[in-house]
Amino acid sequence: MLLSPAEWRAREAAHAERADALTAGRRERAARGEKDPVDDFLYTYYSYSPSLLRRWHPGAGVELLEAADTPRAEWRWYRAGETPGSLTVDGEALEAEKAPMLRTVERILRSTSARPGQFGCFGLHEWAMVYRQREHRHPVPLRLGQEGTDAVVDTHELRCTHIDAFRFFTPDAVPRNRFAPTRETQPELEQPGCLHAGMDVYKWAMKLGPLVPGELLLDAFELARDIRRLDMEASPYDARAWGGEPVRIETPEGKAEYVRRQRAFAERSNALRGRVLEAWLGSERV
Repeated sequence: MLLSPAEWRAREAAHAERADALTAGRRERAARGEKDPVDDFLYTYYSYSPSLLRRWHPGAGVELLEAADTPRAEWRWYRAGETPGSLTVDGEALEAEKAPMLRTVERILRSTSARPGQFGCFGLHEWAMVYRQREHRHPVPLRLGQEGTDAVVDTHELRCTHIDAFRFFTPDAVPRNRFAPTRETQPELEQPGCLHAGMDVYKWAMKLGPLVPGELLLDAFELARDIRRLDMEASPYDARAWGGEPVRIETPEGKAEYVRRQRAFAERSNALRGRVLEAWLGSERV
C-alpha cells in the first residue's frame, strides 16, 4: 500500500491529536505532582510514556511516499521503500531480531482468542491482593474494611488465570486459587474473559512497535483504559474519589453487572486481537 504525503501526514497529525487527548490527564497530573491510582496504572504498570503513544506508525507493508527526508528516516525499524524517496517499516529486520518474543506474542493472541471466556471470577484477583494484609499496594481505603474484605474472599472461590495478577496475591490467598499460573503456562491459561488479558492487548500491540498501525494501538489503549476503570470499580478499594462508582461484587446484583461488562470487554478484546494479527501478519496468515 502506498500513502501519499498528504495522506500519511494527515493520519500522523490525527493520531497525535487523539493521543494527546487520551493522555491529557496523566500529563497534567504529572506537571502538578499528582497521582491517580486508576488512570496512572496504564503508565506505571506498562511503563509506556505518553510520548511513545503519540508516535504514529503506518503498520507493516505500507510505503510512505516522500518521507525519506523527514526525521522518521532516523527511527529504528524503518528502511527505504521500493519507490524512490519513500520509507517503509523494516518488518524483516524486526522479526529477525525479536523472533522469540514475537512468536510468544502471536501464540498468546491466537490461543486467547480461540479459548472460551470464563466469567466466574468476579474480579476477585484485586481482593486476593489485599487478603489478610494490612499494607496495600494502593493508598486507597478499603470499601468494606480489612475484615469485610477478607470475609468476601473467604466465602468465594478464587479462579484467577492471569500470571500478572496472580503474582501479586498475598501469601494467604495463593493456595486458595483454583489455578497456579506461571509465565510458562501463560499461553495455555490466558482467556478472553480475563480483564488483565484484555488490558494486555495494549501491551502486545506496543511490543510489536511499528508493525501495528498507530490507530490500532490507540484503540487497544482505550480498551485498556476502560477495563482498568471496571477493574478498580469492582475491587475492594473505594475509588469514588477518582470518579468510580463501586461494582459490589459481593452482592448478586454486583456480580451480574460485572459479568455483563466483562463479556462486553471480552468481545472487544478478541476483536482487537484479530485486528492486531491481521495488521501484523496479513489476512492470509490469520
